[in-house]
Amino acid sequence: MLVNTDQIIEALWETLAMVGFSLLFSSLIGFPLGILLVVTRKGHLLENLAVFNVLNAVINVFRSVPFIILMVAIIPITRLIVGTSIGTAAAIVPLVFYAGPYIARLIENSLLEVDKGVIEAAEAMGATPGQIIFKFLIPEALSSLVLALTIATVGLVGASAMAGAVGGGGLGDLAITYGYQRFDTAVMLITVGILVVMVQGLQTTGNIVSKKIRRS
Repeated sequence: MLVNTDQIIEALWETLAMVGFSLLFSSLIGFPLGILLVVTRKGHLLENLAVFNVLNAVINVFRSVPFIILMVAIIPITRLIVGTSIGTAAAIVPLVFYAGPYIARLIENSLLEVDKGVIEAAEAMGATPGQIIFKFLIPEALSSLVLALTIATVGLVGASAMAGAVGGGGLGDLAITYGYQRFDTAVMLITVGILVVMVQGLQTTGNIVSKKIRRS
C-alpha cells in the first residue's frame, strides 16, 4: 500500500469539509429558491408566473449539466472566488452551483406535499404569507425536508469524490492518484469502504430524524 493512515485521514477531512461547507452554502441558496418556486406558482400564496418561470428555467439549466462538466465550465468563477481552480476550497464552488438548484427542487417537492387545507386554514385565521410559510408550511413539511437534505448530502458525497478527478482533493483524489493511477487495489477498497460507510450513516441518521419528527 502506497499511502499511510495520515494521508487517508487527511483525505477524509477534506471530503468532510467539501461536503459540509458546500451543503451549508447550497442550502442557503436552495431553501429560498425552493420556497419561491412553491409560493410564486399559479394559484399559490404569492402567485407571480414571471418569477416562477425564470427560476424554473434557470434551475432546470443547472440541473441538466453533469457535475464534471459544470466543474470545468465555471473554472473562471471558481478562480475569481477562491483564487485557484485546484484543491478542496476550489471544489466547494462548483459543488454549491451543483447542489443549490438540486436542493431547491427537493425543497419544492417537500413543500408541495403539504395539504392545501393547512394553507387555507392559516389564511382563514388571517395569517400573512410570511407567517404561513414559516409557521405552517415549513413545520408541516419538516419531516420530508429532513429526508430531502439527507438525499442532497448523499449526492454531495458522491460529487465530492468525483471532484477528485480534477484535483479537488479528498477521498476521490486519493482513489484516483494512488488507487487507480498507481494500481493500488488496497487504497481503492479503503476509499470505497469509507464512502459507503459515510453514505449509510447519513441515510440512516436522516431516516431516524425524519421518523422522530413525523411521530412528534
